[in-house]
Amino acid sequence: MSYLPKKQPLSTNFDENVEYMKNQLGVDISFDCIHLDLEYAGRRMALFMVDGFVKDDILHYLMKLLADLEPGQLDPDPLVKLMKTYLPYIEISTSDDLNQGIDWVLSGPTVLIVEGVSEILQIDARTYPVRGPEEPDVERVVRGARDGFVETIVFNTALTRRRVRDRSLRMEYMSIGRRSKTDVCISYIEDIADPHIVDRIKDSLKKIDTDGLPMGEKTVEEFICGRHLNPYPLVRYTERPDTAAVHLFEGHVLVYVDGSPSVLITPTTFWHHLQHAEEYRQKPVVGAYLRFVRFLAVWISIFLLPLWYLFSVQKELLPVNLSFIGPEEIGVVPLFLQFVIIELGMDMLRMATIHTPTSVSTGLGLVSAIVVGQVAIEAGLFVNEVVLYIAVAAIGTFATPTYELSLANRLLRLSLLGLTALLGVPGYIIGFTLAVLFFVSFKSFHIPYLWPFIPFNPKAIRDVILRIPMPLKNRRPIVLHPKDPDR
Repeated sequence: MSYLPKKQPLSTNFDENVEYMKNQLGVDISFDCIHLDLEYAGRRMALFMVDGFVKDDILHYLMKLLADLEPGQLDPDPLVKLMKTYLPYIEISTSDDLNQGIDWVLSGPTVLIVEGVSEILQIDARTYPVRGPEEPDVERVVRGARDGFVETIVFNTALTRRRVRDRSLRMEYMSIGRRSKTDVCISYIEDIADPHIVDRIKDSLKKIDTDGLPMGEKTVEEFICGRHLNPYPLVRYTERPDTAAVHLFEGHVLVYVDGSPSVLITPTTFWHHLQHAEEYRQKPVVGAYLRFVRFLAVWISIFLLPLWYLFSVQKELLPVNLSFIGPEEIGVVPLFLQFVIIELGMDMLRMATIHTPTSVSTGLGLVSAIVVGQVAIEAGLFVNEVVLYIAVAAIGTFATPTYELSLANRLLRLSLLGLTALLGVPGYIIGFTLAVLFFVSFKSFHIPYLWPFIPFNPKAIRDVILRIPMPLKNRRPIVLHPKDPDR
């Protein structure tokens, strides 16, 4: 059953309109829904608003202007007089639908009903509780901008426009959720972005049919991307306005969701999740080195543990000069179970630190890592080398720029480890092959996930592997089919 209300035209009876608004907003039940009965210029008026969403000084100023009106000053056309003369405010609009007025009030603006006027007036003098635009915790840089997106969509679009002053930058508004009426904005540079990608994302958003978006941008991602069994992210999240601006200039489309400090970047490939702003805040050679180290850390986090396990249980695969690899004594617990137990223990520790106050979480991590790990080794439950390689893989996981990608890589590592333990060398080869085929099999909004490696594009690979100096980076990614391919 659809929750969308039908249009409710204004009645010629002022009292009926006011009563309808009061009942629908629950003015007599909800303490924060406010109704003011007023009389200005010889006409009855009613203001509806939500406490905490209204800028008091602006509303008081407008009410003072209305209080100075004399009877007859609004005649003969009170709506035009109010709109163009007596309510000198920037964001003001009208509607002949009371249900739209209710949605307005619940979104933050104030609604004014005037006796004898066939339309309601929306005065968008709203404000939201908001924190300062601090630097995001997960996207810190040594040198660079320290501002980050917040939970208010208007602030986030303003932070983006501050960096992208292109006249073709578009910020298109949508409302999603039958009950939540969540504000969503689609942002792109019209002269650059492929209109087919823009239309595809718009259509995906318009098809969202749900009560609300309780988890904000994450709920939007699940609706527009599908593939719920795929752990790998098909969109990229960022809380940095400079990162968002860079992707706009490349031809990507951004999705802002009110109430979320993260912005969705679409479409993306696997390699987008391995880039970090720090690489572009350093000299090109240093940035290329940092990128190489990051790639190495990610590959180690996925393939090192299964490979070491394979060499440990099948030492005949090792040359003589590498025969030291692998433990001499396996210990009480089988080697594979040691890996599984420690992996699960690492995840438990990570979740415990999230749910622990910051002042205690550091101590909790030290106690768990030193005390529990050391005791387990001395008791013979775990082998020293297992803990060492788990720690190296964990460092590679934490070095992954995108949190969502690091979690997906952890699942891939466990799957590859399981196949290796089950089948040995064939299991490792099969697991690696299936992983490649898996990545090749899906796309992000019709963009191949492994591009430019599959399909192969030698010029684009240069930009993936190396941190190219900006003066030489004069072409946009061709996979996005930009209208203007030259920078």
